[in-house]
Amino acid sequence: MSSRLNPYISFAGNAREAMEFYKSVLGGNLKLNTFGEIGGAQPGHEDKIMHAMLETDRGYTLMGADTPPGMEHKPGNNFSVSLSGDDNAELRGYWDKLSADGTVHVPLEKQKWGDNFGMCADRFGVTWMVDIVENQG
Repeated sequence: MSSRLNPYISFAGNAREAMEFYKSVLGGNLKLNTFGEIGGAQPGHEDKIMHAMLETDRGYTLMGADTPPGMEHKPGNNFSVSLSGDDNAELRGYWDKLSADGTVHVPLEKQKWGDNFGMCADRFGVTWMVDIVENQG
């Protein structure tokens, strides 16, 4: 898998509805994962979307999630840029540059779902998520 650059939208509890709408508009394959499936979800948040990915036949990818409890959802700052793939050196290089002089929200480290993931705001205030897929097998 080569590295990809994808928009990632945060929603105020209606990520499932929004992503299903985008699927109805764009077509493609929609994968949804809830906070409950990952474990450790706060009560009442188990069925909310932790991660959604729509991949279309035209090559478009759109990602999204419900804003977790304790994080502010404010339209206008509800977009992140997601970099993902399996090239560890390349993606860590991007992370190092993006997080330099910025704010690290989630350190780039192994997560419950098996990948290395981190989230930061760069020096311009743009939020970036880096996910390094662990090779299976």
